[in-house]
Amino acid sequence: MKIVAIEALPLSIPYHIGEGRGGRIGAGSRLDFCLVRVQTDAGIVGWGEAFSYHCRSAVVAALRDMIAPLAVGWDALDRAGLVAMLQKKLHIFGRMGIQCYALSGLDIALWDIEGKAAGKPLHQLLGGARRERLPCYASLLRYGEPALVAQYAGRAREEGFGAVKLHEVTEPAVGAARKALGEAPPLMVDVNCEWDRDEAIRAARSFAPHRLEWLEEPVFPPENLRDLSETRQHGGVPTAAGENLCYATQFQALFEAGAVDYAQPSVTKVGGITEFVKTVQLAATHGVRIAPHSPYFGPGAIATLHLIAALVPDARFELFYLWAEASLYPGLFGKPEVELPRQPGLGIDPDAEILQRYQA
Repeated sequence: MKIVAIEALPLSIPYHIGEGRGGRIGAGSRLDFCLVRVQTDAGIVGWGEAFSYHCRSAVVAALRDMIAPLAVGWDALDRAGLVAMLQKKLHIFGRMGIQCYALSGLDIALWDIEGKAAGKPLHQLLGGARRERLPCYASLLRYGEPALVAQYAGRAREEGFGAVKLHEVTEPAVGAARKALGEAPPLMVDVNCEWDRDEAIRAARSFAPHRLEWLEEPVFPPENLRDLSETRQHGGVPTAAGENLCYATQFQALFEAGAVDYAQPSVTKVGGITEFVKTVQLAATHGVRIAPHSPYFGPGAIATLHLIAALVPDARFELFYLWAEASLYPGLFGKPEVELPRQPGLGIDPDAEILQRYQA
């Protein structure tokens, strides 16, 4: 079964993150997508997703100009051989960033094809689902004001979300969320590589009384594993990182540095399902827990559901807490639990009408 076409589909869907400050917060923001559609000569179509927040045009170009010319004509079921060839051919462009995002999208689509060809859902290809309904945690975007943080953290709890993650960088905001949630619900904080080592340690210590499940990406630059490890040792809270790493080899370095309690591979960035599986296996040998990075709404989100169900059933699915104008999978996401798709491959294809309406 040969690959006959690879198409990058750029999409942009408006969203906001709530009401406040006299209007909708974040009005005018947009979710950027780059879906990957792989057509085979057997008529089977696979869907993938390449990370493309604020880099959509570059990812589309990488798929069109770097990936497709090498992959078209290849056996769609020889995923391992194709991925290995592409990694080797494209290494000259770097082992992080745009080319890996593009490759991630292709890899997800190839797994979708493999499942559809075998008549099996992805989770069966990965060893079988260990749960069929997955809990989500509410991943709040940055409000910057303690009152708004408390309002939306409390709202998420009332809606039934059992855990909340913030993207705040101040202790008053974190404290406001903890007060709104109460003592028990897990609270996580992602600061997106905000600080140097000393600043990170001070911030972690100030957050520690709020009993964080983890502090995510406290150190800049993200590849400074020594400073991340020292923040973990001296900050007083568990650390998490990995969304900015590509390929399992970079996670190997993360684990050998003793830098994290939670590893966060992102299926749309790490090299796809293939590299995600390798990372899970490495984490097990180093005693590190997996907390998948998954603030996505396309095939990458669906792939993450299968990966959690089959490989890390104790993990929660990260759901961005926002209000989007449309969904590629109407009715699937948005609640504290999400049901695992059971049809072959990813189990569900993107809504064709939404694809057409929101083309970028």
